Amino acid sequence: MAEGTIWADQERARQVVEEAKTLKRWLEPYHALRKRVDEARELNELLESEPNVDLAMQRQLEQEADAIAAQLEALELQNMLQGPDDLRDALLTIHPGAGGTESQDWAEMLMRMYSRWAERHGFVVAVLDLETGEEAGIKRAEIEIRGQYAYGLLKAEIGVHRLVRISPYDAQSRRHTSFASVMVYPEVDDDIEIEIKDDDLRVDVFRASGKGGQHVNKTSSAVRITHLPTGIVVQCQNERSQFKNKATALKMLKARLYERAVKEREAKKAEHDKQKTDIAFGNQIRSYVFQPYTLVNDHRTELKVSDVQKVMDGDLDPFIEAYLKRFGSKAA
Repeated sequence: MAEGTIWADQERARQVVEEAKTLKRWLEPYHALRKRVDEARELNELLESEPNVDLAMQRQLEQEADAIAAQLEALELQNMLQGPDDLRDALLTIHPGAGGTESQDWAEMLMRMYSRWAERHGFVVAVLDLETGEEAGIKRAEIEIRGQYAYGLLKAEIGVHRLVRISPYDAQSRRHTSFASVMVYPEVDDDIEIEIKDDDLRVDVFRASGKGGQHVNKTSSAVRITHLPTGIVVQCQNERSQFKNKATALKMLKARLYERAVKEREAKKAEHDKQKTDIAFGNQIRSYVFQPYTLVNDHRTELKVSDVQKVMDGDLDPFIEAYLKRFGSKAA
């Protein structure tokens, strides 16, 4: 990279920079782990050479061994995330199934769950589009989750999620089953060329619905964009500015078109992509049971967790890791 000639070809320079970043993401944690292991070995040898056991040093070694195991597990998880888009930020959409308020409330619970999960990882969450239900819950949500490997981790969540509980909206306290679908797309960088012609777009503006203050609701700031050749529709209403909403909607459209291009280009993913496009309510990937017992059951990996509230508070890593271990980086 120090050679000046490489910068004459901007595309080649970009590729080299990306390759260097990728190697750095691997080498830095590896060298840090290797150094930690070597230091732990030295401490262990010191303890073995001492005639009297130093309990404080023994506890320190045990704690260090646990830390090394956790760091190694994180490195192994990173090894599973080698898909071309795994490193990218994610756009996550949630739609409730049939069932009105019940399903809309479940969709909002899922939105909260993913927001909590993202916060646990130090990721940045932004609500791009949100339509609230008449009584409770949401009719639709699109959130952006920015962080390293956000898409690679969240692709494990694509599919239909099923809720079983005693309904808080049922006067007779009967048990209800609700469904909501989750889709995840990799966010496209500005340096990736996705051609969007103005003639292929229909742009509609309208007043934002739901919460947002007087200005948001009294002006036509919300933007809906329809990509005529593909029929893809995106919309954004989270900003007061129509210009900002349009820019965000175009970014969402770019992500959809990129994902579509990837599916068309990579025939080896055809079967999995067909599974995603054929998602139907009832073909759930995971069930969350609140009553008569508590259990979260992932139907793909057969992983079961009894603490449903912990999962709803964002503890999704066991499910994500089980999915990646079973399906690898080629999934999604």
